[in-house]
Amino acid sequence: MATLLRKIGLIRLHNRDTEDPKHHHHHHRSSQQGSSLRAKGSQKNSSNKQQGSAGCSSSSSPSKEGSPAGNKAKKVLELSKQPPQQPGSGGHKEKPPHHSAKEPGSGKEPRPQLPPGGSSSGRAGSAPLVPPPSGSAPVAPSGRQQHCTQVRSRRLMKELQDIARLSDRFISVELVDESLFDWNVKLHQVDKDSVLWQDMKETNTEFILLNLTFPDNFPFSPPFMRVLSPRLENGYVLDGGAICMELLTPRGWSSAYTVEAVMRQFAASLVKGQGRICRKAGKSKKSFSRKEAEATFKSLVKTHEKYGWVTPPVSDG
Repeated sequence: MATLLRKIGLIRLHNRDTEDPKHHHHHHRSSQQGSSLRAKGSQKNSSNKQQGSAGCSSSSSPSKEGSPAGNKAKKVLELSKQPPQQPGSGGHKEKPPHHSAKEPGSGKEPRPQLPPGGSSSGRAGSAPLVPPPSGSAPVAPSGRQQHCTQVRSRRLMKELQDIARLSDRFISVELVDESLFDWNVKLHQVDKDSVLWQDMKETNTEFILLNLTFPDNFPFSPPFMRVLSPRLENGYVLDGGAICMELLTPRGWSSAYTVEAVMRQFAASLVKGQGRICRKAGKSKKSFSRKEAEATFKSLVKTHEKYGWVTPPVSDG
């Protein structure tokens, strides 16, 4: 029996020694690879632990060893031991608001940010539009008014200087209440061969007094001119002292006309129209009124705009 057992042991020993060498070598390689993989895994675990101690990785992979719950507990414990991070130090940094005109890489303009409840169309969340008050008149720009006033003032100052230089003393000017835009003009002379001149001599009338008011846009619009005294008949002088002359209307006026030229034309129209000083009892003492003159002038302008102005022949002057 003992001899049999020794034979069996020798057979097993012989079978182990005569085992396939390739199989033995493969078994040895697999054992070496397993040991190398275990060594790499331990290195990764150690590196993950070192990164966790630095405290800023938001994408670190969990460790291969141990359960997820255990790893999470370790991580929380390590983070609790770290000091609080100051702004500007390591850790996550908040990105500043993007103020560039275009989004990088997109080539598109960024959409404007609206306030809470607002919309780009202004329908929701926007302040209601308040309409202007009804009946309010548009206000002219102050710069334009100043320019018109300066132009009118310069022109009238020049007119006054030119009239003062007249050698024949044809007319003279007095300012009404020291206003540069309201004149009383005295017409001292008319045609000495006319009946009007004879009337002036007989009634001891030294001049014919007229009033001229200049609008804001003078000299681009005509002045309003009317007779004050004496009370005249004919000679294109109408009710209230209004004067029927085309050049005194917006259509017939030119900015080149001067006050002197207008007065000379008026003197000629008085003579041509057979103007006379009214000597009738009661009527001669009634003075002209501005309101009546304005109404009469508006009426005659409408009439002449409808039917036209009659131009006298050259022989009549």
